[in-house]
Amino acid sequence: MNGILNVLKPPGMTSSDVVVYLRNNLKIRKAGHTGTLDPEAAGVLPVCLGKATRISDYIMRGTKIYRCGMKLGITTDTDDITGRICSRSDNIPDLDRIHQALEAFQGELEQIPPMYSAIKVRGKKLYELARQGIEIEIKPRKVEIFKNEFLDFFPPDTVLFETECSKGTYIRSLCRDIGKLLGCGAVMSFLIRIASSNFHISQSYTLDEILEAFKKEKLDNMLVSMEEALKPVLPSVVLDEACKERISNGNKVGVESALTPVDNIIPGQHCSIFCGKDFIGIGYVSNYGNKKEIKMKSVLV
Repeated sequence: MNGILNVLKPPGMTSSDVVVYLRNNLKIRKAGHTGTLDPEAAGVLPVCLGKATRISDYIMRGTKIYRCGMKLGITTDTDDITGRICSRSDNIPDLDRIHQALEAFQGELEQIPPMYSAIKVRGKKLYELARQGIEIEIKPRKVEIFKNEFLDFFPPDTVLFETECSKGTYIRSLCRDIGKLLGCGAVMSFLIRIASSNFHISQSYTLDEILEAFKKEKLDNMLVSMEEALKPVLPSVVLDEACKERISNGNKVGVESALTPVDNIIPGQHCSIFCGKDFIGIGYVSNYGNKKEIKMKSVLV
């Protein structure tokens, strides 16, 4: 069983909980998710099965779309509604200022992750250190927010908005930083991941639906192929079918065997490799003297 399941993660489960549930119930040894979703958040969680676990890092690169509730006038130690309250404010800004703040947090940004997060520092997860009362300086990370779209306001203090962002963006941090800019504080009140790369919530499946399909031996109908999952994040190179045996065995071939242009592919850049219509795996173009060659990194057939 090789492919990716578009799982609709329910609130109350960690991303690892979902993987363990699927591994145990689908009787599969290799399974892994493609990016942590907060335990209380819901939405799209692509889970790779079998050989597809070898492409999870690539799928993680795709853009994410979230729908978020942001409660103004409060801060907590976790930057969401579940944490210990640190401050309160009745000074809720008007809608014009809220719109301006959302627009201010677009483009490339430096973002400090929440202290309560799964990021590891010196071998320990930040939330483990936070629970021990250990405070450390967290270095900001570069992220990119492509769009913040205001959707609605629910009086007296809750904003509904949608954000499209890069890998590694923390929506709790975004809410915290917007609250700082507005001067009233803010926390994330709920979060739904609408899309991760080309996996959309409209095509996701609940755990119950997945288990039912498995029992009826129809799980293959739910699996997204590796080549489909890689489309948004890797360029493709199609080789002559005569190369199939050679390239499938991990041997290099000359670029003259390519049926698609490779001039626009940077040497060393990873690509999806096909022989005719058959997906072979992930490879790259290399310079060998004055000659360009195509080599395999991971054979996935």
